[in-house]
Amino acid sequence: MKLERKHAVLLLAVAVWNVVTFGNFAKNLYQTYDAGEERATGYWVAHIVLIVVNFVIAGVLGRLGWKALRATRSE
Repeated sequence: MKLERKHAVLLLAVAVWNVVTFGNFAKNLYQTYDAGEERATGYWVAHIVLIVVNFVIAGVLGRLGWKALRATRSE
C-alpha cells in the first residue's frame, strides 16, 4: 500500500490527538492520586496501562506518518 500525503497528515494528526488527550488524562489522573483519593490499586494500574499504550500507539502512528510525509516529499 502506498501512503499519500493525506494519509501522512491523518496519521500525524491522530498521533498528536493521542498525545494531547492522554497527556491531559495522565495529568488529571496524577492530580487525583496526589489529592489522596482512595481507589483500588487495579484502578490506578488499569489507567496507567491505558495511558502508556496510547502513548506507544501515538509514537507508532507519528513515526509512520512522518515516514509517509517524507516519502511524498521526495517524489
